[in-house]
Amino acid sequence: MVDINYMNYGLRRETGHSFSEAVAIVKKVLVTEGFGFLTEIDVRATLKKKLSIDWDNYVILGACNPNLAYQALQVEKEIGLFLPCNVLIYEDGGKVFISAILPTAAMGMIKNEELLVVASQAEEKLKRVIETASLASQ
Repeated sequence: MVDINYMNYGLRRETGHSFSEAVAIVKKVLVTEGFGFLTEIDVRATLKKKLSIDWDNYVILGACNPNLAYQALQVEKEIGLFLPCNVLIYEDGGKVFISAILPTAAMGMIKNEELLVVASQAEEKLKRVIETASLASQ
């Protein structure tokens, strides 16, 4: 298994789970970290329906931790533009990946130290989600 790959704006890890197993596991682990999901977008189905394009399995979960969201909103009223935290589960080349936004990168452009404290908390939770979900058994 590969360690978490940090990108400029997100983190990603390959999992040995099937796509459908990974989606179910990620949802469970998000809940244990205090997140719910406000949205679930099946990109594959949407591209097929709207554009008749075949695409790999690709789901976007709009995850929100209400406590952290409330803290962020108290610091920056307009932070809702950056919420929720997106988590991806997708297939590429026969492999399944779990990926999440780096809240510190997204909210770093705001230049508010108080907000970065909240973003760091969200980031640690998302990192645990990826680590736990990629290794968990269903």
